[in-house]
Amino acid sequence: MDGEFVPADYFRKLERREICRDGRPLEVDLGCGDGSFLLAMARHHPDRDFLGVERLLGRVRKVCKKLTRHHLGNARVLRLESRYVIEWLLPEAAVSRVHLLCPDPWPKARHHRRRLVQTEFLTAVRRVLVPGGEFLFMTDHEEYFRWTEDKIAVCGKFERLAWDDASFFYPKSDFQQLWESAGKSMWRLRCRKSEVRDGS
Repeated sequence: MDGEFVPADYFRKLERREICRDGRPLEVDLGCGDGSFLLAMARHHPDRDFLGVERLLGRVRKVCKKLTRHHLGNARVLRLESRYVIEWLLPEAAVSRVHLLCPDPWPKARHHRRRLVQTEFLTAVRRVLVPGGEFLFMTDHEEYFRWTEDKIAVCGKFERLAWDDASFFYPKSDFQQLWESAGKSMWRLRCRKSEVRDGS
């Protein structure tokens, strides 16, 4: 489909030239849903490239159609699991921002191991980020937010940054709009890759 990114090989790490255009920052939207956030960002930042990651075929098709209809050549969608993309597919130091907005909180304690945010995931996020790159996390679930804060602290390789509505342009995802319409508050965490010299 037009707007879809299909790797030549799903079983090897991408090379930077396969996913990055010279001089253009790349931002990754994990679990891009209906593409509301992805499209708004691509429209607002024509000088940046965006990759939405979504595992559901129906959603991927809809987002691709929207990208084509709005002539947004700076955004593509990859149909794959977010964890696999971050931990196994993306090359080192290729991404300027990783966005994780309203992921499944898996609220029951016995399901916490299914949460996307784990120590291994955060280590991989740091690996794919360029120096000074950012990880932005948002959830309506306070306990998952505290869990993520703890995991970030354990990882120890991120610097916490301020994030308020006036900080920078940041459109609402479909899930954020849904939860806010139900009266829920959003919990936000913005971190920058710290310059720890550990080879990662």
